[in-house]
Amino acid sequence: MADTTTATGDAAAIAAYPQWLGHPRPLWMLFMSEFWERFAFYGMRWALTLYIVAQFFGGDEAGQASASRIYGAYLALVYATAVFGGYIADRVIGYQRSILLGAVVMAGGLFMVMVPNQQVFMLGLATIVVGNGLFKPNVSSMVGQLYAPGDSRRDRAFTLFYMGINAGGLMAPLLTGYLAEQVFGTPQQFNYQVVFAASGVGMVFSLVWFWFGRRQLGEVGRPAPAIAGKVRVVYVALGILVAIPLVYLLMDRAGAVVLQWLLSALFVGVGAMLAIEGKRCGRVQIQRVIAMLVIFAFNVLFWMFFEQAGSSFNFLAQNIVDRRMFDGWMFPVGWFQSVNPVAIVLLAPLISLVWAWLDRRRAEPSIPRKFGLGLIGNALGFAVLMFALSHMVGGNGMIPLWTLVLCYLLQTAGELCLSPIGLSMVSKLAPARLVGLGMGGWFLSTAIGNNLAGLFAGHVSGAGGMTVASALGGYTSGFWILFGAGVLLLLIAPLINRLMHGVR
Repeated sequence: MADTTTATGDAAAIAAYPQWLGHPRPLWMLFMSEFWERFAFYGMRWALTLYIVAQFFGGDEAGQASASRIYGAYLALVYATAVFGGYIADRVIGYQRSILLGAVVMAGGLFMVMVPNQQVFMLGLATIVVGNGLFKPNVSSMVGQLYAPGDSRRDRAFTLFYMGINAGGLMAPLLTGYLAEQVFGTPQQFNYQVVFAASGVGMVFSLVWFWFGRRQLGEVGRPAPAIAGKVRVVYVALGILVAIPLVYLLMDRAGAVVLQWLLSALFVGVGAMLAIEGKRCGRVQIQRVIAMLVIFAFNVLFWMFFEQAGSSFNFLAQNIVDRRMFDGWMFPVGWFQSVNPVAIVLLAPLISLVWAWLDRRRAEPSIPRKFGLGLIGNALGFAVLMFALSHMVGGNGMIPLWTLVLCYLLQTAGELCLSPIGLSMVSKLAPARLVGLGMGGWFLSTAIGNNLAGLFAGHVSGAGGMTVASALGGYTSGFWILFGAGVLLLLIAPLINRLMHGVR
């Protein structure tokens, strides 16, 4: 097309890619670029709420609810800005340039949050948000562009790519948690700056890796001639300078409730744009867009409860989970954040093989059925915490460490049925001219869920900090909502499959 980058890449270029381990070689370059970006993101993610309470509330547990809402708003905007990043890649500067520019901006923000001043800290978070919006959706979109339409390897490629995401997420909390606790020989709350610095270095690695590796991509992801002028990059850079203060105001002034209304309105707008383009392309495409938007709605519920990991689960681990190990050693709070990526790194190849085995026997579950299984897996994680908080609280007022670990493992099984499949789904169901915007819509639905996660976590913590009773009440609600949504999606899966017209 004359006015945009292509959503599926050039057919001749795709066919010419050298293959490695059954996939185009550029997949592994994107894998490592995303590995280092996720190292940067998860390296500081586990520390945010704990740092906010320690640095800006003097360690007072009453600050937990406020920290959870800030965290939820930050995470929501990280994903919401993917809508704009996807559109910029589609229509303004192309995928490769968007990724490079986003990496530079995100690295700058990670170094800014090292400054122990609340305004600079929030401005640094806003800078990370804007940079991530340009980077994350476009790397994911480019994975889909490496495969021709109908290539059955695409789902498996996204599952492997998801493993790369979580390999970075595995290493980051272990390394940054160790640095915060050990390097200076002082308690963690005084050393979060080194966590943010290590994350910034990881983002620089991602930038350098993609800068040199992008030559493998050939023409895929480069801007079409009509949008190849470098002056467009300057315009986008100027837009970034405007966007950062706006994001800062949304996090620091508007609050989570106002942000929820804004995100919902934006979601309606994106859905309308996708529907208009789908209608222009004919009956089959508009029905595929409708199916995609229905699944987006269930995705909101999944992330609303899954993303307790960086907020209420952190406070649960800090105050209600018995972390004492051998010889009195305490299991670091940050290390719980590595349970999820460890499980993904171990399970992703296995699940990819299971999908391939079922596909050869024409028995692979459809996209909505995989999503239903994902919601139920998430629900089972909350069921474990419900049981622990109601039947396993010890004399010290704490629950066993293994119960939170098991919760993470069950949630991870659900995540692998849903999240990588969602990325693949968008690349197959979105209108060809708006795949980047469709990917942005996927991340926007995740953003809405993340903002709701912050509000939910604030409710669980209450006005004075988390208690066993408040955690039990909140997590019980989470179980029933997730389980009900999963069963409902399994029941309506045949209808959604019809709307998808053969896409699996």
